[in-house]
Amino acid sequence: MFTFETTDQKEVRRFRIAQFNGRITTVKSGGSTVTGHVRSVLERKSSDPARWAITIVPREPKIKTNILRPTPRVRAFVEDFY
Repeated sequence: MFTFETTDQKEVRRFRIAQFNGRITTVKSGGSTVTGHVRSVLERKSSDPARWAITIVPREPKIKTNILRPTPRVRAFVEDFY
């Protein structure tokens, strides 16, 4: 699990929405990039300004394949119209 802290309220809102909807999110922290599901968003009440600890369960990103789909066989039925 990957845990980091932030004070950005917009970022926290984005992570809470991703957690609620079960979406995968990507975080760039320091020099590393982590992609995964948000497990928890916890507010640190003792800090000023407000700070949140966000825990992400890493997941391997899906690899897109460039397999082309076969073209539709429309011309096979052209002789039916004549």
